Amino acid sequence: MRHSIEKNKDLSIGILYIATGEKYIKAAIASAKTVKKYSPDIPIHFCGDWQNYCFNFEFSTFPFSSVQKIENPHKRSKVDYMPQTPFDRTLYLDTDIVLNADVTNMFDILDRFDIALAHAFRRNDPSRLKNWKIVLPQVFPQFNSGVFLYRKTPEVIRFLENWRDSFKIAGFEQDQVTLRELIWLSDLRIATLPPEYNVRYLKYHYLWSKSEASTKIFHLQRLHTGWFLWIAGPTFRRFLRHIKRLGIRLPDEIV
Repeated sequence: MRHSIEKNKDLSIGILYIATGEKYIKAAIASAKTVKKYSPDIPIHFCGDWQNYCFNFEFSTFPFSSVQKIENPHKRSKVDYMPQTPFDRTLYLDTDIVLNADVTNMFDILDRFDIALAHAFRRNDPSRLKNWKIVLPQVFPQFNSGVFLYRKTPEVIRFLENWRDSFKIAGFEQDQVTLRELIWLSDLRIATLPPEYNVRYLKYHYLWSKSEASTKIFHLQRLHTGWFLWIAGPTFRRFLRHIKRLGIRLPDEIV
C-alpha cells in the first residue's frame, strides 16, 4: 500500500542533511533547494556547524524546515548525528546531491525494510575492498552511505550508534568500510536501492534507455570540487553540443 504525506500525518517522514564546513553547508543549501523543487512537502532537517560561519539560520532556516547545531564537528559528523534524526522515517542525503524527481515514494520501502541503500559504484576499487575485523566476499560489496533511508526504531538506532562507534575505533577515512561489515553481521531487513536512486556518474544517466531506468537522484562529487571548472572547460562544451544534437537535455540544477 502506497503511503503519502497526507495519509500519514501521524507518521513523520523527512530528509536529513549533515554538513560541516562552509563549502559543504553551501552545498547542502543548494541540494535542499532541489528537494523543495521536486518534493516540496517533505520537511528537511539540517545539522551543521553553521554557527562558526556567516549563516543566519536563527533569522531564517530556509531552505531547511529546522536546523541543529553540531558540536565537535569532524569530516564524518554524519555518523554522530544520523541517530538523532527527528523523523520516524528518514532519507539522509549527502550534500553533493541533486534531485531529478519527486522522492516521496522512496519512504514506502520502509513499510517492509529497516534500511535501504544503493551499492557503491566503484566496487572494484582497492579502497572499496578493504576489510576490518572479518574478510568479506567481494560479491557482498560496500553500500554507498550518501543516500540512506532508515526507520527510527530501537534496533536501527542501535545499529547507527554501533556504526558511529565502530567508525571511530576502526580509524578508516571512509565510513563505508565499517558499514559494510556491520550490515553483513546485522539482522536488520536491508533493501538495495536501484542505481537510479544514487547516480554517481553522468554516463549512466545518458546510457540508460527509458525502459531501463530514469535518474531520480544525482550524486556527483563535482558539485563539491571542480564541477564548475569542468563545465566551463572545452571537453564539457563539446559534450553538451553532442547531447544537444541527440535531443538530450542536462538538468538545470547541474548546469
